[in-house]
Formats: sequence, C-alpha cells, structure tokens
Amino acid sequence: MKILHIISSGGMYGAEAVILNMSRSLNESSHASILGVFSNSANPNLQLHVVATAQGVESHLISCAGQIDRTVSSSIRELAVRTDADIVHAHGYKADLYCYFALRRSSIPLVSTCHTWYDNDLMLSFYGMVDRMVLRSYAAVVAVSEEVRKRLLKAGVREEKIHIVRNGIDLRPFDDAAPALRNISSQDHSAIVGLIGRLATEKGVDIFLRAAAQVLIKLPATKFVVVGDGPDREQLELLIDELKIRENVLMLGRRDDMPSIYASLDIMVSASRQEGLPIAILEGMASSLPIVATAVGAVPTIVLNGRTGVLVSAEDAETLASEIVKLLTNSTQRQQFGAAAKKLIEAEFSAERMTADYLHIYEQAIMTKKQHAATGSISSAVSQGKTK
Repeated sequence: MKILHIISSGGMYGAEAVILNMSRSLNESSHASILGVFSNSANPNLQLHVVATAQGVESHLISCAGQIDRTVSSSIRELAVRTDADIVHAHGYKADLYCYFALRRSSIPLVSTCHTWYDNDLMLSFYGMVDRMVLRSYAAVVAVSEEVRKRLLKAGVREEKIHIVRNGIDLRPFDDAAPALRNISSQDHSAIVGLIGRLATEKGVDIFLRAAAQVLIKLPATKFVVVGDGPDREQLELLIDELKIRENVLMLGRRDDMPSIYASLDIMVSASRQEGLPIAILEGMASSLPIVATAVGAVPTIVLNGRTGVLVSAEDAETLASEIVKLLTNSTQRQQFGAAAKKLIEAEFSAERMTADYLHIYEQAIMTKKQHAATGSISSAVSQGKTK
C-alpha cells in the first residue's frame, strides 16, 4: 500500500513527528510512505521535508502562494497520480481543505488526522469550522483524543467514520541517549526542569515560567529550559525579565538532538491550556522522565496521576510549582515515576502499534470507497435503463 501524507507544516512538532514515525514503520514493512509538504510563500517552513529526505523518506514540495492558491489542488491531484497513491492522508485544516477539492471526485480515499484545533482567534475558529464541515466527506477521520472525537461528532461527522488512534513513537532513539545540557548546571549538579513545545498561547509556556519563579524561591539553584519556537517568543522573553529569572532560564529554540535533551532533564513539564495527545510527553516518558502536566485533552490517559507523573489543573502556576518542588526533593519518587512511564510507552505507545492501527483504517477506507463506487455504478445503470 502507498500512503501519501499531505501537510502544511509549521515546524517539527507533534503532527510532523507522527508522520515521520509512521513513515519509518511503513517503509520498513511492505508498504510505502510518501510526503507532500506545502512550501508556503509567507512562511516556507521546510524542516519536515529536509528531515524526511535525510531519513530516506520520499518527500515532495507543494508550492502555495497565500491562503488561497487554486494551483495547489491540481498539484496534489497530480502528485497523487504520479506516486500511484492508494490513500491520501491529510494532516491539519489547510491540507484537509485542499485535499478535499483536489480529490473529492477521485477514486483515492481521503483520510485525515485531527491532531487538535486551536480556536485562539476568529480566523482560526472559522478555519476549524470549515475544516470540520469538509471532513464529513472524508472516508475516515482519526481523532487523537476523546475530546477531538466529540467535537467531530458535534460537527456532523458520522460516528462510524471516526476512529481514535493514540500517537506512537519510535523508541530506539531514546535508549541510552547521552545528555546534552549538563554543562548548564552548576558544579553541584542542580536539577534541570524542561518544557518542550511550540511557543504559543495554547502551550502555557507563560504558566511554566511563572511556576519556575515560584520554584526558585525554595530551590534557587534549579535550572529551567524551554525547547521550541513560535509566535510568542518575544513576549515570553519579556516575561522572563519581568520575573527576574533570566539566570535560571534558557530558551533553547528548536533542537535536532531531542533524545539528548530529554536525557538532560530531571523533570519534564507540560503546562498546556489545550492539547491532543502530545508527542513531546510520549518522548519524555520514553526517556524515563517523571512528568508534571496539566490535565487537558488526552494527557490524563498517559500521565497517570501518582503512577507515571502528576496532574494539575490548567492555568494554576502555584500548584504546578508546588508539584515540581515535591518531585525535585524526592529522587525516589522521580525514579519510580520515570520507570513506570517508560514501561507504559513501551507497552502501548510504539510507532509499530500506531502504524498497525492506521493500516487497518486505510484498508477499511479503501474497501468503503470501492463499495460506494460500485453502488454508484449500479444506481447510474438503473437510472439509464429507466430513461430508455
């Protein structure tokens, strides 16, 4: 089976990690994964294309000028034919819309993964609404969490079309990774607490920084790192100065050595206001890290409170700080949480398991598309017979 993944990428984040993890698993089996990555004129983020190509995954660029470019649909259609795709798998509202217009009359089934929606402003809310309307016509729609599934149902996507597939990761890079950040810690090997994510409102990086300021009152040697980039970077830098924590906080931007970053941390924090099933948390748990996370989206299905980490309410910097302090002062608890976290990821969140789930959905989508085509042909023949 040949699967063509289409995405308008904003950087190496959750959806991109899912695509790469699936591609490796598919290409190591009897199947093939091919990427179509938008090259947007306003923000031509081609990191996914570059990484995929370096890893031996076939990837093609799709030129897109602005939010509406009528040539994109024809480019997707031509790419699907040229690669002989059996399935076109869209990721994100922009890919969903263009794939729909490109292939709605095609025999190639359309599948979409809804990683999550961030309705942070009027424009994004509008795109989300249109996206969910278009998804009604897809052969299958994958939700990464129960919350996303409910939103799809509310938008009118038929229940039988919706599948929940938990994200999965390639575990191999996180085994025995060498720490890359220990040089930032002082000579007494003070702890390092990290947040990995896009610098955007929904990720709650500002809450993490406010919690860091409170932790430093009790444990002043602690170091905090933020890995990622995004639109809120400037205001987060200003917040660091406002909180007077510059000496203890490092904004590392994007990194290509994530296994070594995780290996450097003592605790990983997720302070998100909104989430699906974050790849960063899965990777942190695969690295045997204890997690302190806000109980949003599907996070409580992986961060099991009191077993693999600690859950707190969103927007609560004070409680977040308190739980970080508790773990920093209890190395036995950290080790127990970290060991349980790694065991859970190995058992339930591998890339192989995720890929097997998707292959089953692809097979169903192809079968359903063929059945609809056959039904349509019979109906057309009957209609023609009646008019003679």
